Amino acid sequence: MAKLYFRYGAMGSSKTANAIMVQYNYNERGQKVLMVKPRLDTRDGARTVLSRCGLASECVFVEELDSLPVQDYDCVIVDEAQFLTKAQVEQLVHIVDDLNVPVIAYGLRTDFQGNFFEGSLWLMAWADTIEEVKTICWCGKKATCNARVYNGRVVKEGDQILLGGNSRYVSLCRKHWRQGDLGPFRDLDMGA
Repeated sequence: MAKLYFRYGAMGSSKTANAIMVQYNYNERGQKVLMVKPRLDTRDGARTVLSRCGLASECVFVEELDSLPVQDYDCVIVDEAQFLTKAQVEQLVHIVDDLNVPVIAYGLRTDFQGNFFEGSLWLMAWADTIEEVKTICWCGKKATCNARVYNGRVVKEGDQILLGGNSRYVSLCRKHWRQGDLGPFRDLDMGA
């Protein structure tokens, strides 16, 4: 019985590296995996999923799923799932329930303001299994918040989606996110 998995974590929690390793494990056992990401995610190239530690994989866009023989795959892995729409999450539910193909979606739970992304909201609502991929704040506590940083300060206003990695975001525990306390990251030049 196939399941829809949502594995979420703050920025820098190795979600993409985990996705690529899961793909590797399936491939090592002779099974076919379809790696997918939203077309919106262009940071690492159009058809590439790239982790911060350097692992990479080719992928297709979630917007192309309708034209692909998804039922021929043993698993579908979705990176940057927070950027999905409700309709795209419904499509993942269809893949699991009607095509009997497991889907493992990786993404952020919330944005830099602490609000759900559309894709994350519906994955939290409909996933069969929800798992947290953990990382830590500079203080050593579990990081659950994604702080957007500009000119050495945590900002909490702006567009929900602003692509960027280490140059724009820092993972913080809730306390330090609320306080805007970047700890040792306060002196980094993150004003891009």
